[in-house]
Amino acid sequence: MKNYIIDGNNLIYKIKSFKKLLSNNNNQATRDKLAFMIDDFFYGRKVNVTLHFDGYESMPVKLSNIKIVYSMNEKADAKIKRQIDSSKNPRNIIVVSSDLEIKNFARVNGCQVLSSNEFSAMLNSLLSKKAEDEKANTSLSTESWEKLFGGK
Repeated sequence: MKNYIIDGNNLIYKIKSFKKLLSNNNNQATRDKLAFMIDDFFYGRKVNVTLHFDGYESMPVKLSNIKIVYSMNEKADAKIKRQIDSSKNPRNIIVVSSDLEIKNFARVNGCQVLSSNEFSAMLNSLLSKKAEDEKANTSLSTESWEKLFGGK
């Protein structure tokens, strides 16, 4: 099973739709939105996902597909490195970060690496497709309505 380790602080700044939240200094709301977005992205996939943030959790968030780790008194980078170090099979790990030190550490340990830009593009692409699918499923053409309800 693949294990994703995501540098949340790094990824937040790569998602364009978060700029307004970030400009309002609403860090927890931005973290929560990212967590929900990632949870939705991995829905139904057989993967383990750990999302790392610096600092402390202000309010717990219930998610079905991911685990959130707050670094508390240390940097999230240190916790990410420890998680990689403690893995029995680092080849099954995909690290998402644009932090050069984290990326190099992951590669040296045999992990796959995705930049935050690459992963945010994947997130945006899938979520845009889901939004389009939902819109297509909820909107019927005039012709369909007429067939359903015996119009003209």
